[in-house]
Amino acid sequence: MRLVFVTQKVDPESPVLGATVAKLHALAARVDEVVVLADESVAGALPSNCRVHLFASGTKAGRGAHFTAALLGEFRRRPKPAAVIAHMCPIYAVLAAPIARTAGTPVILWFAHWKRTRTLDLAIRLSTVVASVDVRAVPVHDRKVVGIGHGIDVTEFACRDRTLHPGSLEALALGRYSSAKGLETIVRAVGLARASGVDVRLRCHGTAGNQQEREDRAALGKLVGELGLGDIVVLGDPVPRSDVPELLGSADVLVNNMRPGAPDKVVFEACACCLPVLVSNPLFDSLVDDLVPPLRFDRESAAQLAERLMVMAALPVDERRTLGRTLRKRVIEQHSVESWADRIVALAGAS
Repeated sequence: MRLVFVTQKVDPESPVLGATVAKLHALAARVDEVVVLADESVAGALPSNCRVHLFASGTKAGRGAHFTAALLGEFRRRPKPAAVIAHMCPIYAVLAAPIARTAGTPVILWFAHWKRTRTLDLAIRLSTVVASVDVRAVPVHDRKVVGIGHGIDVTEFACRDRTLHPGSLEALALGRYSSAKGLETIVRAVGLARASGVDVRLRCHGTAGNQQEREDRAALGKLVGELGLGDIVVLGDPVPRSDVPELLGSADVLVNNMRPGAPDKVVFEACACCLPVLVSNPLFDSLVDDLVPPLRFDRESAAQLAERLMVMAALPVDERRTLGRTLRKRVIEQHSVESWADRIVALAGAS
């Protein structure tokens, strides 16, 4: 079986897309060849049965032309690709569909995001199947959408017996500096918890890749100063993906307040490290909702999140560790990269 996989970047150190490399490795272990079409790629990142075509260009028209030429070239080879997998960007499915579907080859769109666009609507119509973490992680109700888990490389995120200090809490937030991440509520919750006498600290790391995100980060820094949390809350820069396991291993809890929609993969990565999480997204219901103490909070309620932080800080060390191991077990069962790749290959074969 030969698969074509389209993605923006192949770079294991990318803070945003580094996890894609593990998915490509898992797919390559299951098929004869994976052909990767990408805008950027780091040499030596993929197995020997992967070939990379770059479609980079200074213009959209140029990228489209390079993409089309590379894809047509793959369909001239035999055997033809068993499937084209468009990773996250709906436009890849739109561009691939006329070539692939004409040849009788399925187009699988992997997508998990809250934002609905006209391009996404078109991509869903043109795709054979849309795979996501959960059917609710795609903002369009369509019977083409199937949930297959997130695809976490659990070997990369080992369970760590971190040193825990009852009564104190090192909280961590990872992701873009965007209002969609709800970081203001997290900062306010830390302030409320400390006002109640709990030693809670917060470290944030993330990208600010556009003007709006840079403004959001600046506003967050201003809020930290206004609340007198300058020595308590650290607003850090993005870290290489290889540093994320160590960062998770040094924390006591990950706090994630992403707006409803696709669940952030960093929550699953934290759980794979046996790190307890506090989350607001309803899509984490099967991961956390039956656990004690409660791990979910109302997205807009700094007061409720502060209560969750205080309870976590007071939780005995052995109970925190048991909670972390339970979360890791669930990620292994439901969201491993191995099960993700099995499902993608099955979809390619069944379509």
